[in-house]
Amino acid sequence: MRSPRGKVSIRDVAEAAGVSVATVSNVVRGRKNVSQAVRERIQETIETLGYFPDRAAIQLREGSNRVVGVLVPSLDNPFFTAIIACLETCARNDGYDIIVASAGEDAASASSRLRALLSWRPAGMVVLPNDDHFADAALLSASAVPYVVLDRLPQSCTADTVAVDNEQAASDAADYLAGLGHRKMLVVATTLSLANIRQRHAGIVAFCARAGLPEPKVLEVGHHAEEALPTLAAALAENDAPTAIIALTNSITLGALRCLHQSGHVVPDDVSLVGYDDYAWMRATLPPITAIRQPVEELGEQAWRRLTHRIAGDSTAPVQVRLPCMLAVRGSTAPPRTGKLS
Repeated sequence: MRSPRGKVSIRDVAEAAGVSVATVSNVVRGRKNVSQAVRERIQETIETLGYFPDRAAIQLREGSNRVVGVLVPSLDNPFFTAIIACLETCARNDGYDIIVASAGEDAASASSRLRALLSWRPAGMVVLPNDDHFADAALLSASAVPYVVLDRLPQSCTADTVAVDNEQAASDAADYLAGLGHRKMLVVATTLSLANIRQRHAGIVAFCARAGLPEPKVLEVGHHAEEALPTLAAALAENDAPTAIIALTNSITLGALRCLHQSGHVVPDDVSLVGYDDYAWMRATLPPITAIRQPVEELGEQAWRRLTHRIAGDSTAPVQVRLPCMLAVRGSTAPPRTGKLS
């Protein structure tokens, strides 16, 4: 069944599956002119024999590469890994593979990783920039590789962009807390040097101004949950302590929750908590966390849709896609405790 040198060939797969080499080739390339039953039989044969397509040879023959690069700031953040999972599903459905690189929240590493991805000559790129400056936009433009910018958007961009309406989402959270009777809110952020975090903060500040509420204090605590603990503990110990906290990322939500528990505050009796993103652990805590839910799957699907249009030759003006978030209300939020100044 194997070729003389012991390496499984495409002909070996075709013979074992009882189909032509051309049919196996269509399955490997992700072409859709093969019935589902035959496709499944070929894929099962490929796995059984341990066949690995020669992607470089395919690229040389076809003059194109069905690989898309994805660059994210970090693989520690579940939001980024969820986006990658969505993009991978979209790519698989369209017969593409993805290659992922992480910048580790470091601008120099981002440039290095981007160059490595571009060396694969990908058909396109999805980029979640490290910062607002997005200096690597020039490198991408020079490469002539179609790309889409997702989530963290630079101040100006000549490519398609996909993100959520951060300002409105955060404003809705503040509106909800105000409706419960909270007047003293604390905003806990990673860093206001990122546009999406600034937008979330701005939405809360703008709502409070419209509603005649005091401008909420904001704490910048860095990208890691542990870094939030000392600063947040100090804010909770002040005489004018907040009755509600809005955490602007999933990691900061976890840090705020830990800090509240460690400092003896009962959620929501003493302090209400609104988190950002919505993961299984937020629904498994006691009480479960009220959270601003980003439409992760739709973000990935929209980014993929825009990218495939560009790969296909669409040269129209850049498109800006903005998606709404949803506030999932749970047990971590309640009216301020009776007798406590709100």
